[in-house]
Amino acid sequence: METCIIKSPLGCTKIVGDADGISQVTVLNSEEKVTDIIPVVLEDCVMQLQEYFEGFRTQFNLKLNAQGTDFQKRVWEALEKIPYGKTTSYLALSKQLGDVKAIRAVANANGKNPLWIIVPCHRVIGSNGSLTGYAGGLSRKQWLLNHENTTKQLSLF
Repeated sequence: METCIIKSPLGCTKIVGDADGISQVTVLNSEEKVTDIIPVVLEDCVMQLQEYFEGFRTQFNLKLNAQGTDFQKRVWEALEKIPYGKTTSYLALSKQLGDVKAIRAVANANGKNPLWIIVPCHRVIGSNGSLTGYAGGLSRKQWLLNHENTTKQLSLF
């Protein structure tokens, strides 16, 4: 496995992967030394994340290799289908997966998503529209949702 650390608007971001795909993207809660030379297998991921943060990318096109249970992988695949700039609720996601009673399991799988931003777990909110749970913290979740909001408010002055 190859690893690199890049700077992002959310803080130092750790990317892990190999020829089989990207297995982890995590925003760290501490300052880390930025990687000087990006491993070849991570270059495309770094570039696509930079394009996302610069506002030029709304979808990722990467080979992914997240490790998890079959159920977690089903949830993560459903997360990838949430359009850029849109949100859904844990309840709606549970219904989409065919079991409204699995809401807690869906929320748990969402919280274990190892591919932050790329697999957009930040787009899942509470049924009442509230920001709920995000492994990276609610301020980062709010930043990502604001970043993806395509209707930017214009200033009057």
